[in-house]
Amino acid sequence: MSWIFWAILSAVFAAGTALLAKVGVEHIDSNLATAIRTTVVLFFTWAIVLGLNAHRGLPAIERRSWIFLVLSGLCTGLSWLCYFRALQLGPVSGVAPIDKLSVAIVIVFAWLFLGESLTPMKILGASLVTAGALVLAFA
Repeated sequence: MSWIFWAILSAVFAAGTALLAKVGVEHIDSNLATAIRTTVVLFFTWAIVLGLNAHRGLPAIERRSWIFLVLSGLCTGLSWLCYFRALQLGPVSGVAPIDKLSVAIVIVFAWLFLGESLTPMKILGASLVTAGALVLAFA
């Protein structure tokens, strides 16, 4: 299966995350809700890793990978904390599109920091995503 299949599944599950989280965070502290969600993710992913014997690759992970994965985890945690607080305060139909501005941001950062190409079509696409997200969030 191609990356497109997995990306579509990711989008479907992300939509489910937003809708379910909006209801789940309704009457509790957003940080507590994030901790509960993160605990579920922790146990779920380790169950998959252990079930597939992927944990055997732990000793082979290089220091550089550890550093970047830890930093990525910190960004994920901060993103989730902010996302859940935004869900608690605002409409899911506004929060989710603004969250998706990360698409445009990652295109620019991938160009700046990873040397990925920034073609006119990518600039147009990022602009459309940005405009669409803002229209959806504030319409």
